[in-house]
Amino acid sequence: MNYSINDHIKLKRVSSIAASPDGTWLAVGVERLDLDGAKYIGDIWKVPVDGSSPVQLTRGETNDTSPRFRHDGALGFLSNRRPNEIKPDDDADKRLQLWVLPAAGGESKQLTDEPLGVDAFQFARKGNRLVLRTGVIPGIPHDKQREFASDQVKKGAHARRFTRQPVRHWDHWLHENTDLANTHFIAYDAFDSGPGNRVDLTPDAKRDFSIEPLFDVSRDGAQLAVIQQSLGADRVLDTTILLIDIALNKHTRFGTGTNVNYETVLFSPDGKSLASIRSVRSPQKVMRPTLTLIDIASGAERMLADEWDRWPQLEAWSNDGKRVIVTADDNGDTPLFAIDAATGATAGKVSRITARESGGVHTNTEVLSDGRIAGIRSTLVDAPECFVVDEKAESTPRFLAGLSGFSRADWVNVERCQAPSTDGAAIQYFFMKPKGATAPLPTLLWIHGGPIGMDADGWHWRWNPLLAVAAGYAVVLPNPRGSTGFGQQFIQGIWGNVWGDQCFKDLMCVSDAFEARPDVDSKRIMAMGGSFGGYMTNWIGTQTDRFRCLITHASIFTMAQFTGVTDHPAWWYLEMGGEDPFADQPQFDRFAPVKHVKNWKTPTLIIHGEHDYRCPISEGLNLFEALQYHKVPSELLIFPDENHWILKPKNAVVWYESVLEFIGRHL
Repeated sequence: MNYSINDHIKLKRVSSIAASPDGTWLAVGVERLDLDGAKYIGDIWKVPVDGSSPVQLTRGETNDTSPRFRHDGALGFLSNRRPNEIKPDDDADKRLQLWVLPAAGGESKQLTDEPLGVDAFQFARKGNRLVLRTGVIPGIPHDKQREFASDQVKKGAHARRFTRQPVRHWDHWLHENTDLANTHFIAYDAFDSGPGNRVDLTPDAKRDFSIEPLFDVSRDGAQLAVIQQSLGADRVLDTTILLIDIALNKHTRFGTGTNVNYETVLFSPDGKSLASIRSVRSPQKVMRPTLTLIDIASGAERMLADEWDRWPQLEAWSNDGKRVIVTADDNGDTPLFAIDAATGATAGKVSRITARESGGVHTNTEVLSDGRIAGIRSTLVDAPECFVVDEKAESTPRFLAGLSGFSRADWVNVERCQAPSTDGAAIQYFFMKPKGATAPLPTLLWIHGGPIGMDADGWHWRWNPLLAVAAGYAVVLPNPRGSTGFGQQFIQGIWGNVWGDQCFKDLMCVSDAFEARPDVDSKRIMAMGGSFGGYMTNWIGTQTDRFRCLITHASIFTMAQFTGVTDHPAWWYLEMGGEDPFADQPQFDRFAPVKHVKNWKTPTLIIHGEHDYRCPISEGLNLFEALQYHKVPSELLIFPDENHWILKPKNAVVWYESVLEFIGRHL
């Protein structure tokens, strides 16, 4: 099949949706390549839920993204387009501001002119209220912020000084200096003529909201709930819920506790309750995210479906407030579920909405005015597209519009398989190959990251196996110990400093199983992975020479040394079971690939992004030098302008071409 990386990067990417107040259509954010093919930019499309043809609402070489509706039907979105009524400055196109398309049609109009741009926003569904998230430089007047920020970039001092961890997150530094911006929440009255009565709801915020906090606005616009960060007893960031009465500027915190995290928050339709996902951290036991309801008047908390052995992700409330809609990884799929929010015997009852036989991954859902649910769905052979489904048990999602430009990959055969591990546990894996292929195929073992995560029957933009299948390979996607969707005890198997133990055994048992297939050439197999998958690839390199070659992306090599360079060291202690890398380094490094590198014989390609602060480039450089020193055939591919992921389109082309060339040379 002729499906190339250039075909892949040219596909349009359905990324977000918003349901119109009358429930008849979806505003859909779609990313596409710009004219130079150098980056992705967004457009907004109108997708009717009755299945009629979609209509493009915005166009051009500006980035239009994050659609959300105002209560009167006007459509708000973020854009870096040049102002049409406000005097622009030289850097106006480097910031996102809030624009709105009138409900009656016509030209879009700029609503905000925040000095440092808008990160995220939300309108109240039934009131004249707008809340947005933006950067604010403390001590600088509002009308001087933009000028001050520009001067700092051009001629200011560029030093950073810190008093506590974390100092970095993902691919950027967290600012503690008082001359750099903190994240604040701003409220406006959202009238048709433009927002007014600007109020900073969090004027004293410093690092409270520094890592992209999620938030929600009550339907009447009276209250804001936001996830707030603070340093926990274990030095990991605690997250609680800050409730702000906007009119009274009254702040109330919910969910305080030792080593507690709340992931997201949603107001119930009547505004009396908050839904969130709560978990407690422990070095001994992996966290257990649980759907939790908070009564706003009393602060009382109530867990729902706490005996359900899955990890729920909060999506929405039903319109009548009787059910909470969630997704959860489940045996290789991510279906939609409804959980009964009532008190009494039926509380917490879980029913699966999307049909078991339809499979797939469902995300970004919203409840329509008629009670149906819309969202984005994908599979291993279907690019993400919009869907709508009845909120009934075992319903089949209905596809709405082909915005991606991709037709189902009917040239690929996908099998769900299982292999028994050394302890008898069944290890699921997907086996993909060109349809109709009968001759033994060279085969790729792709190991997912996390380690807590799952290879799902869903689309992946960065590591898409279809490109390898199109090149004539079989691809195996395993779910070893630590994978979500198979129960809490299965996840527990990766918690603590045991990464190279049962998970490695699981992968070897999967390899034994697929090697025995008649359509696999057992003498031409390789392994690859990124992040934790990169670590496991490194561990494989030190433990076996059964694979013809290895590719390790954004990997961990040293374990103990890694502690001080990753962006969240305190989380690393927790993930390693609370062990102390300074007190007993040999014990901490018992599963560190660096300790066993003399056993490595397999040719290896090492890939790393220079802006990766989660698994810093020092890990890749250490690995490359170790392999070079031990005369292992090895190559190093560095992306100076990428982070943990390879996001820029032209870099993605280089990544896939390099990976397939290296595999082809060795297989």
